[in-house]
Amino acid sequence: MSPTDPGTTAPTLLKVANLQKRFGDHEVLKSINLEVRKGQVLALIGPSGSGKTTVLRCLNGLEIPDGGEVSFSEGPTVAFVPGTTQKQAQVLRTRSAMVFQNYNLFPHMTVLENVIEGPVQVQRRKRKEAVSAAQSLLGRVGLAEKQDQYPHELSGGQQQRVGIVRALALKPSLLLFDEPTSALDPELVGDVLKVIKELADEGWTMVLVTHELAFAREVADEVVFMDQGVVVEHGHPDVVLRNPRNERTQQFVHRLLNPF
Repeated sequence: MSPTDPGTTAPTLLKVANLQKRFGDHEVLKSINLEVRKGQVLALIGPSGSGKTTVLRCLNGLEIPDGGEVSFSEGPTVAFVPGTTQKQAQVLRTRSAMVFQNYNLFPHMTVLENVIEGPVQVQRRKRKEAVSAAQSLLGRVGLAEKQDQYPHELSGGQQQRVGIVRALALKPSLLLFDEPTSALDPELVGDVLKVIKELADEGWTMVLVTHELAFAREVADEVVFMDQGVVVEHGHPDVVLRNPRNERTQQFVHRLLNPF
C-alpha cells in the first residue's frame, strides 16, 4: 500500500453512525459517530472507562451494539437492531483486524501457527501460501528466527509484534489497535511503536486507542477525545493535543503530559 497523497481527499473507508452500547444499566456508548478515510490514522484517547475499547470491539464484531450502524465503503454494512446476532456482527471481520492490549496469542501454538491460523482456518487460504506470507511478515518485524517458538518464550514486545503480524496476515482494510503498548515494560514500547509508525507511513488505515499522546501527535491524522461514552472533541492532533478547546479535553491532556 502507498500512503495517501496529502494533496487529495481520500475516499471514506468506514462510517460509524449513532453507535450505542450498554452493559446492564450502564450506557457505555451514547450515539458515537465517526468517519475514517482510506489511509487515515484515527487515534482515540480518553480516560479509562470512556468507551474507547468498546468502540473497537464493536467495529470488529466482538461486541454487538444496541443500536447504530457500521458501514464499510465496499461492504459490509451492519445495522444493529434488537436481535442482531453475533454471526451478523462478525461479518465486519472480513474488513478489519484487531491487535489486542494483552496480545491474545494461542499459548499452545508456535508463532508461525498463530499467524497462519486466521488465513488458513477462517479465510481458507492455502497453507503453503499462508506460511510464505507469514514468514515474510515476521522477517519484516525482526522475528523471522522466532517462528517456531511459543508465546511464553517471547518478551512482551515480541508477542505484541506477533499480534501485529497476525492482524496483517489477514490482509484487512482496517487495522484496530487497542492500547498496544500499555502492557509492555517501558523499554519494550519503542519497538512496537516503530512498527505501527512504519505501517502508518505505508498508508495502512488504522483506528488506534492509546495513552501515548506524543505518539498520537506524531502518527495520527485525527484525534478523537472520548469521555463517558461520547465524543467530546475531535480534530487535528495539533489542535486536540496542543490547544484543545473543550475544558474536559484540556484537563485530560494536561494530566497525561504532566503526571507529577
